[in-house]
Amino acid sequence: MTATTEPAPQAAPDPARGRLGIADLLHEPALLLGSGSAVMLQLAEWGVGKGVAEHSTTMDRPFDRLRTTLSYVYVMGLGTDAERQAIARMVNRAHVPIRGEGYSAFDPELQLWVAATLAEVGLQMYEKVFGPLDPDTAERLYREGWIYGTALQVREDMWPPTRAEFEQWWARKEAGFRSDEQIRRYAAGLLSTREATWLVRPVLPLMSLITRGNLSPHARDVLGFTWSARDQRRYDLVWRIVRAVYPRMPRAMRRLPARVAMAEVRWRIRSGRRVI
Repeated sequence: MTATTEPAPQAAPDPARGRLGIADLLHEPALLLGSGSAVMLQLAEWGVGKGVAEHSTTMDRPFDRLRTTLSYVYVMGLGTDAERQAIARMVNRAHVPIRGEGYSAFDPELQLWVAATLAEVGLQMYEKVFGPLDPDTAERLYREGWIYGTALQVREDMWPPTRAEFEQWWARKEAGFRSDEQIRRYAAGLLSTREATWLVRPVLPLMSLITRGNLSPHARDVLGFTWSARDQRRYDLVWRIVRAVYPRMPRAMRRLPARVAMAEVRWRIRSGRRVI
């Protein structure tokens, strides 16, 4: 799935954490290094890509769109049942106008793909930082990740029942990737300094490198992205630095972004402000 061939270090057990769950992954902000590639994988599924390209306001309000997306991701993994239900209702309301020829935001098959990218890319980023997970843990995390779809219109029986079957399903989905000029133009715009606000322009070259590098060659081709041997060397270097530095950061510091995000979501819900 990812472009790099460099092996990741083995993940060290953490007795204080016990069994690894989706909440543990969400408390690792390094996983946000996969946020761009998750979006691109969604765009490579034509129905999702068309809906996003025709209706998304990300270009106009990039930080707010990032906030709303992360609000959904964090609440589904860290929130209470009541908070999940509240956020799901908000998402459903936001999805009402997103429909067009050949697609609808309420299509459970398209929602399944979006949910799958959120869960799978998070797992991939965790393994790139901390090393491969044992099969039992990977299976459990896969099952916990279903919440990203089943909170909306995806039924549990739509998910492949095991991780092995999911990997086969993922490969079939990737083989069927397709886009068009509108989708490719939108994808390129997300990584373009010309179309970005001045606040994000300095980090966009790095974001572009990581986002494109996290994709498979086929996904890059479908979306019209280039990739060179020089890109690969720079991408590998970035991950060597991340693996050397990030795991040594204090856990309390790493957990802070998720705690702040959840506090902000709960404040918005209590005060009646817009969350999604």
